Amino acid sequence: MNGLALLNAQDYTIAREIIQRGVAVVFVLAFASTYRQFPVLLGERGLLPTPDHLARSLGRGGPSLFPWRRLGYSDALLRGMCATGMALGASVVVGLPQQGPGWTTIPVFLAMWGIYLSIHSVGRIFYGYGWESMLLECGFVVGFLGSHQVAPPLLILWFLRWMLLRLEFGAGMIKMRGDPSWRDLTAMDHHHETQPMPGPLSRLAHLRPRWWHRMEVLGSHVVQLGAIWLVLLPQPIASIGASLVILTQLFLVVTGNYAWLNWLTILVATAAISDPFWRWLGGGPFPGWGWQDVTASAAVDGAAGSPLWWHLLIFAVVAFLAVLSWKPLVNLFSSHQLMNASFNRFHLVNAYGAFGSMTAQRFEVVIEGTQDPDPPAADEEAWHAYEFPGKPGDVRRRSGQFAPYHLRLDWQMWFLALRPGAQDWFVALLEKLWDGDPGVRRLLRSDPFDGAPPTGLRVRYFRYRYATAAERRESGQWWMRTDLGVIARMDPEPDGGTGPSRD
Repeated sequence: MNGLALLNAQDYTIAREIIQRGVAVVFVLAFASTYRQFPVLLGERGLLPTPDHLARSLGRGGPSLFPWRRLGYSDALLRGMCATGMALGASVVVGLPQQGPGWTTIPVFLAMWGIYLSIHSVGRIFYGYGWESMLLECGFVVGFLGSHQVAPPLLILWFLRWMLLRLEFGAGMIKMRGDPSWRDLTAMDHHHETQPMPGPLSRLAHLRPRWWHRMEVLGSHVVQLGAIWLVLLPQPIASIGASLVILTQLFLVVTGNYAWLNWLTILVATAAISDPFWRWLGGGPFPGWGWQDVTASAAVDGAAGSPLWWHLLIFAVVAFLAVLSWKPLVNLFSSHQLMNASFNRFHLVNAYGAFGSMTAQRFEVVIEGTQDPDPPAADEEAWHAYEFPGKPGDVRRRSGQFAPYHLRLDWQMWFLALRPGAQDWFVALLEKLWDGDPGVRRLLRSDPFDGAPPTGLRVRYFRYRYATAAERRESGQWWMRTDLGVIARMDPEPDGGTGPSRD
C-alpha cells in the first residue's frame, strides 16, 4: 500500500472541493442559459431549427441523444435535459455525491457531460466557442477526483495542470504567432473597446495611459509564456504560479464578459494550489466541506479510502486521456497552431486560445423598426432600435456584467458586425422581429413596440468608440458613434400584401 500512497494527493482536498463545486456551478449556469435561449435560437421554431438540421445531417453530427429515432428533438425534451443537468449540478454544489463512496461523483459528472455534449453537438454556430469544449473536458475529468471517502488522485490533478498548460501557454503562443500587435506590445490599445462584449469597467480600462496598456500585454506574456510552467514544479512554487494565473484571470473577469472561460480557467488553476498554501493565505475558503476529515484519515494511512480498484480506474482514465493528448501536444508547438480545436468527437483534451487576431475598431449592427404606415417615407423619429441586453446599442447605456452567464445572441451580433452579410440566423432573426415573435423578444433588452409587429425594419451600421472623459461630461454618453449607413431593409410588399420586401 505504500507505493499506492504516492498516487494520493492528501494535500489537495481543498482544491478538490473548489474544482468540483465550481465546475458544477458552471454547469448549472450553462444549462440555465441553454434552457432559456436554445429553443429561441435552435429549437423547433428557432432561428436555425434543430429538427431541420438533424434531417439534413442524418445523425452524422457529434454524439447526441437527439438523433435517436425514438427521441428525435423537441423543445420539451431539451428543457427536460437542461432541468436534469441543473439538478445534478446543484447536488454537487451542496455536496450530496461527495458524501457517498469514492465513485459516486463519477456518474453525476459524466451525466452532466453527456447531456451537455448532446446539446453541444447540435448547437452549431451558437455553441462553437472554446469555453464550451472547456466545460465538456472539465466535466468529464473532475468527477474522477472522487468523493470524501478517497484521497484526491494525484494523476487527475496532474492532468488538470496539463489542461491549464494548454489553456495558458496555448493562448500565449497563438497571440505571438497570430498578430504583430502582441509582439510590439500594442494589442491592448484597443482591446477593451473592441472586445465582443465589454463590461462596466471596460471603458475605464480603455482610457488608461498607453504605458498601462503596454504593461497589460507584457504581464499577459509573462504569465502565459513563462509563469505558467511554474505549476509543474514542487510546492510552494506551483501554488505561486497558479496564483499568478488566477490574478490575471480575475483582471479579465472585471474588464469584460467571456462567458465562463475565465472562471473555468481559475478553477483548473486551483489544481496546482495545495492545502498548506490555502492555510497560509488564511485557512482556506470555507470550513466544513469535508476535506478536514479526508486529510486527517490520509495522515494515518497514505492509502486511506483509496482501494486498489480506485487506483486502477484512475490509471486507466488518465492513460486514455494521455493517448488523446498527443495531437494537442503537437499542436501546441506547431507553426500552424489551431485555436479552440477539438481532435475527437467527445471534446476531450482540446486546444485552446483566444485573440490571435486583434481588432482596432468597433463596429455594431443596430436593428431598427417603425410602425409608420409608409416606412420608406418615414422620418428619423419614427424609427426605434431593438436593444440587446449585452451588446452596445444605446450610446448612453453603460455596459453590463453578465459573465459567467452567456448571452449567445449578443455574442453572435459582434461577429456579424465584423463581416455584415445575409447569414441564415440573422435573416431568420429579422423575420422573427417582423412577425413580433415572443420568443425572440425574451432575448432582447427592450422591444420598442411591446411585441407588436413593425411595418418596416432596417439594419444600420455604426462605428463605435468610447467617449472620452470630456465628451462624457458634455454629452452624458458612454459611447460615441459614426453612422456608416443602412445595409439592409425589410418593407411591406409594394402590392399591399402582408409579407416583407427585402433590400
